[in-house]
Amino acid sequence: MPIDYKKTEKDLYQPKITPSIIDVPEMKFIVVDGKGDPNTSDEYAAAIELLYGLSYTIKMGNKAVLEYVVPPLEGYWEVADDFKSCGAAITDKSKFVWTMLLRQPDFVTSAVFDNAKTAFAKKKPNLDTSKARLEIITEGLCVQVMHIGSYDDEPATIAALDRFAVDRGYAVDMSGGRRHHEIYLSDPRKVVPEKLKTVLRHPIGKA
Repeated sequence: MPIDYKKTEKDLYQPKITPSIIDVPEMKFIVVDGKGDPNTSDEYAAAIELLYGLSYTIKMGNKAVLEYVVPPLEGYWEVADDFKSCGAAITDKSKFVWTMLLRQPDFVTSAVFDNAKTAFAKKKPNLDTSKARLEIITEGLCVQVMHIGSYDDEPATIAALDRFAVDRGYAVDMSGGRRHHEIYLSDPRKVVPEKLKTVLRHPIGKA
């Protein structure tokens, strides 16, 4: 039976619709940075194709090492005018600055990653594989919640998320590169907006 992190690590991928505090451990990711409206940006579309292409190249090339399900897409988000949190709606999505990620199993070393980039570049020479990097991220103490609904309806859930943290003696901490984090459990091409499931997560610290 292939390992599915959504099932084996439910605390990370299946939170409740009421907020909770979690200490997120060190994990390994393929990461691509970019900016622009995810609905219209060619850069965003290329980043997603690159992330999945590399992830499936690694998965298919290492079946003897580990059978696993490629984890869900994740993203760190901010905007060019220093928006941080507080549930405010983003009306100009062209200002988005994002880092998209796909988690990798522990066996994925720099050598495994580099081999995948070489193999994938031969299949997709139009994609710039140099934009992808392998990174270890320790997110640490966070508040998280399951948002069910459209991405455009997230602000109210985000406001409640931040309020929950503050009411328990924490402060939302977007310093040191920490950012608003989303994990996409639904495929928007197959699921209607009102049923989309997205994990929303904010880094916190003691107030």
